[in-house]
Amino acid sequence: METDTRFVTTSDDWSCLGSDLTELILSYLPLRSIVRAGAVCKAWRSVVTHPSFSARVSAAKKPWFFLCGKNNIFSKNNQAFGFDPEADEWISLPTALFPRPKQEESFIGSGGFFFFTTTSSTCSRFSYAPVLKSDSWRETPPLRFSRCNPLVGVFAEGGGPKFIVVGGVRFIGGLVDIEDRLAVEIYDPAKDVWELCPPLPEDFRSGNSSQWLSSALLGGKLFVFGIYSCYVSAFDLERREWSGVRMVRPAGVLFSFLVACGGWLVLAGLCNTAKGASFVLWRVEEGAMELGEVVGVMPEELLHCLFESDEDDKFASLKCVGLGDLVYVFNEEPHRVYPACVCQIGKDFKCSWRKLPEIPLPVNRFHKVVSFCSNVSLDSVLR
Repeated sequence: METDTRFVTTSDDWSCLGSDLTELILSYLPLRSIVRAGAVCKAWRSVVTHPSFSARVSAAKKPWFFLCGKNNIFSKNNQAFGFDPEADEWISLPTALFPRPKQEESFIGSGGFFFFTTTSSTCSRFSYAPVLKSDSWRETPPLRFSRCNPLVGVFAEGGGPKFIVVGGVRFIGGLVDIEDRLAVEIYDPAKDVWELCPPLPEDFRSGNSSQWLSSALLGGKLFVFGIYSCYVSAFDLERREWSGVRMVRPAGVLFSFLVACGGWLVLAGLCNTAKGASFVLWRVEEGAMELGEVVGVMPEELLHCLFESDEDDKFASLKCVGLGDLVYVFNEEPHRVYPACVCQIGKDFKCSWRKLPEIPLPVNRFHKVVSFCSNVSLDSVLR
């Protein structure tokens, strides 16, 4: 009986797909799976490492959630983890990715970059590197104001990225300077220069570091929001000026965070109601800076999965970050190994909540936890 050759598979069948179809199929994989696919054969390696493929895939992927822990006693116990939402997995990151400055330090990530500030009694130095590229750290000229834990954002201008640094506690002789000017500076990597801009409005003086503020980049503006004060102001990146300060405080809110999701400003906060605590998402009208409709509410059972005690102040350790169409909520206390959940906001503002898998063990106890969302490029994962 003669065999129908239409149904015979050979090792060369994949080559019949053509480069365009191969690129399309590989582009749907999570970033680390794309890297593994590039090791299958020379043809796939050529596709994966091509600059145009890397740029297109990197722009389409969902941002990662990073959680970095610092131990103030033993630096060897510092750890960092990244969560890839498309693969639904945590990745333990090598500590070699991060520098180890001797002075007081702050670490943050945004817009595809990691940032470090090292603070001494005389100045603050600012370093940056593309996400996950440990061999690409670059130090800038000193900031004009010595400070720690500023807000940092990345925006495009003049064909390249620029970094805006806002606020941050200023230290003089190891003590916090209460006369800090709430300085704002913008760094141009192409020219290697800092530009001094109008400072944060005076309303933010009582809490001007990233521990008290959240920020969101949207529509050519950087929105700065007081986590507890609920004050908000927008910095126009083109005009280099601040808007008036408004208060956006939902009824019963204890604290809240401002994030940019799906082309909208979203306020995410913990509310105390007659039925108990609830974590709510609201849409914020960008122009009028007014509170809009409720986007979603975290399921009660999911909220209580983030805690293990019944103490009144147990919710104080709740933190929130977001980017793209994702909002992450997590507990920065070490019990239960930093549990977290994520909400995906659809185009019709329908929310889908789920609990994140547990961080891979072992996980050390940290004195400080830093979290942020950032885009990750395929090129950085390949390296």
